Amino acid sequence: MIDKFLDTPAAAVADIHDGATVLVSGFGGAGMPTELLHALIEQGARELTVVSNNAGNHETGLAALIKAGRVRKVICSFPKASHSWVFDDLYRRGAIELECVPQGTIAERLRAAGAGLGGFFTPTAYGTELATGKETRIIDGRGHVFETPLHGDFALVKADLADRWGNLTYRKSARNFGPIMCMAAKTAIVQVRASVALGELSPEAVVTPGIFVQRVTRVAHAAFSS
Repeated sequence: MIDKFLDTPAAAVADIHDGATVLVSGFGGAGMPTELLHALIEQGARELTVVSNNAGNHETGLAALIKAGRVRKVICSFPKASHSWVFDDLYRRGAIELECVPQGTIAERLRAAGAGLGGFFTPTAYGTELATGKETRIIDGRGHVFETPLHGDFALVKADLADRWGNLTYRKSARNFGPIMCMAAKTAIVQVRASVALGELSPEAVVTPGIFVQRVTRVAHAAFSS
């Protein structure tokens, strides 16, 4: 019988290794897998490369992981915000690396990884410092930059409901990067508010099919923002 549920967030993240690339869902606080991230802090993995939309909020979730000194590099679209002081301080001191990627580009790089594509050309960032060292091409008279897929060893994702096969639904804007991160990672680890019986989710409502999910854990008390 296929049952992808594990009892605790700690069990779900137990094998994340030093040096792993970890995709972390969330758009600000919406969809941030806070309990999985805190379990990862306790687990102790170090020298991580984290891919996320932003560089953490306040001192919880991703920001807590960064503050604990576990992250070597952040790949994100929006590293600077009034509530990103943990990352900002470390970056100013040269204690953490940053690769800044435009938001649409980071989403498409993740999607390309999940779809098995070798990369794509985009006009975004052409002629800027973000295009330095990358292949460029003029297509229909417009400059484009070649971007490569963005694969993850693991994805930490927050969803709303899951059945034991790992089929997922999301809550409003908390959906954000979760579906493409599940596709782009070798191992997708998902925290959900509640579990449902197999067949209870309408196929039309399933956003992420279970084929893209390896582990699920229930966090009933998690607060879902949108």
